[in-house]
Amino acid sequence: MTPVELSRTVLSAVRRAVDVGELDVSVPERVVVTPPRPGGCGDYATNVALQLARPAGQPAPLVAQVLRGYLLDLDGIGDVTVTGPGFLNISLRDADAEAALVRLVEDVRRAGQWYGYAPRAAGAVVELRCPREVRALVVADVVARLLRSQGSQASVSCEGPTPVDPTPVDPIPVRWEQILGVHPHTADPIGDNAVHIRPVPAPADPLHLGRDAARWALLHPAGHDRPRLGGEHLVQRESNPLFRVRYAHARVRALGRNAADLGFGAEAGPVDVAPPDLLTLLADHPRVLARAADHHAPDVLARHLVSVADAVLPFLATVLPRGEEKPSAAHRARLALAEAAGTVLAGGLSLLGVDAPEHL
Repeated sequence: MTPVELSRTVLSAVRRAVDVGELDVSVPERVVVTPPRPGGCGDYATNVALQLARPAGQPAPLVAQVLRGYLLDLDGIGDVTVTGPGFLNISLRDADAEAALVRLVEDVRRAGQWYGYAPRAAGAVVELRCPREVRALVVADVVARLLRSQGSQASVSCEGPTPVDPTPVDPIPVRWEQILGVHPHTADPIGDNAVHIRPVPAPADPLHLGRDAARWALLHPAGHDRPRLGGEHLVQRESNPLFRVRYAHARVRALGRNAADLGFGAEAGPVDVAPPDLLTLLADHPRVLARAADHHAPDVLARHLVSVADAVLPFLATVLPRGEEKPSAAHRARLALAEAAGTVLAGGLSLLGVDAPEHL
C-alpha cells in the first residue's frame, strides 16, 4: 500500500465512521500520512483525529480510537496504535508493504523523468504574464513547464505597451536568453486575461552564478521571499541545497555504473533497509508537481527535491556489496530504489531548467 493508497484507506475509515453516526463531521477531501515522528511507531502516522476532534465535539484520543476500529477492519492494515494527543500510527501488513514498495519503484522506473506527469488535456492556453525582470521571467518559465507537465498548454509573455502607457519597452537582454534560457514574447495589450507572475524581484543581476546556480537561486525561495545571489550557491558542500540535490543524483548514477562493473543491475523488489521518508517522498512526487503547478510555485518542487536528496543520500551507502559479499536480490532491489530516487531528482531538476549531472 503506497502513502497515496493509505491516505484513501484512512478517508474510507472516516467515511464509515460518519455513515454509521459515530462521528458527526464533514469528511475531509484528503488525509496526510507521513513517517512516524520521534516517539511514534509503525510505518506511517496521521493526525486526522486531531483535525476532526473540534468539529466532532470529542477529544482527539476518542476520535482516534473510533477510527482505529474501522482501520483494523480494512485490507492491508496490520495494526493501529494511538499515541500522544491522538496520532494514529499505522503498521501495514508485511506483504502489502513490500508489494507497495515494488509497485512504486516500478512505476517510477517505467515513467522515467515523466513520473508524475498528467495526460495532456484539451483547453485554452494558459497565458502567463510577467514583468521584464529576471526573476519574474525565470519563475514564469518554470511555471509554464509545470503546467505543461500537468496536461495544460502554457506560454509566457512580458508586459508590453498598454493603451494607458504606450511607451515602447526595451527588449529582453540577450544574455538573459543565452545564459538563463528564457524566451518570452511581448504581450498583446488588448484583451488581457493572463495569469500574472510577480515574485519579489532579484536584488541584483544573477548571471555571474551561471545558468544552473542562478536559476536555483531565483527559484528555491518562495515567491514572496527575497532571493540571495551570493557565492553560497556555487560551493560544493552540504550547506548548499543545490549541491546536495545534484550530488545525490550523481551518486545514484555512479552506483549504477559501479554495479554494472560488479555484474548486476537494478531489479525492483523488497528492500529491508528502505527509509520510510524516502518512500513517502517518491510516492508524493505526482502530488508535489500538481501542487506546484496549481499554485504557480516552483519553490514547492525545489524544496521537495532537497527532501528527496536528503532522504536518499544516507541510503546509498547500503546499495553495493561490502567486503566479501556477493551481489544478491537485496542489492538489486536497493539499486532499483536508489535509481527511482535519481529519476525523480533528474525529472525535477529538468522542470526547473537545472542540469542533473552524471558526474560531480
